[in-house]
Amino acid sequence: MTRARAETTVDTGTARTHPPVRLGQQIIILLGAIVIYFGVRHLTEGSVTTAVANAARVVDLEAALGLHHEQWLQDTFASSSRVSTVFNWIYIWGHWPVIAVTLIWLARRHPVIYLRTRNAMILSGAIGMVIFATFPVAPPRLAPMGMVDTVTVSSHAYRVLQPPMFTNQYAAVPSLHVGWDLLMGIAIAVAARRLWVKVLGVAMPVAMTLAVVLTANHYIVDAVAGAALTTSCWFAVRWWTRRRELQRQLAGT
Repeated sequence: MTRARAETTVDTGTARTHPPVRLGQQIIILLGAIVIYFGVRHLTEGSVTTAVANAARVVDLEAALGLHHEQWLQDTFASSSRVSTVFNWIYIWGHWPVIAVTLIWLARRHPVIYLRTRNAMILSGAIGMVIFATFPVAPPRLAPMGMVDTVTVSSHAYRVLQPPMFTNQYAAVPSLHVGWDLLMGIAIAVAARRLWVKVLGVAMPVAMTLAVVLTANHYIVDAVAGAALTTSCWFAVRWWTRRRELQRQLAGT
């Protein structure tokens, strides 16, 4: 088999020939990764002084780039209780539940894309943990910016689901709420056949970006960093997977 033909097979044939993944095994892998992720985040939480100082650096960077609009966005849009409630719910229920449903769907219907998405999620999470540990940043709700933590003000449900004492309150940069929702969106857009489902995949990370800013949980730069990180990991995993598959096919000729 020639290299060109092998590359075509990698691009078009793998999704049809890949054996189905074992859902139970994948749940164990992902739960283990999530426990490690939250455990390391909690154990590496930085000091308040450092986190607030780094938050000021993020604000200065945003100001230099013309992106420091968090307060204005919250005052403009979240001043309406109905709008605020919508984005609170997006922040709470548009992350882990969406990730879980998307990964189950991919695992059952699109195993190749599932494995790529899973690996990109784990890789970006590992990189994120290093950044959280070395560059703690107080989110807008904990920084002296005058912004309101709309999620907690409206309901304590989210803080009960993820108690502050068990989470890293200064893991603001990058925003994996945005990054991982974008990762799910990319996977949906690639795997789905129906246009409306593809549009949903695009809309999800956009809605989450607005939600993390309007609820004072992240800066705009956090969202950009999260999107850049997970997108880079997606393409890195895709390149590595195709390279290994190509080598395997060429070795079998």
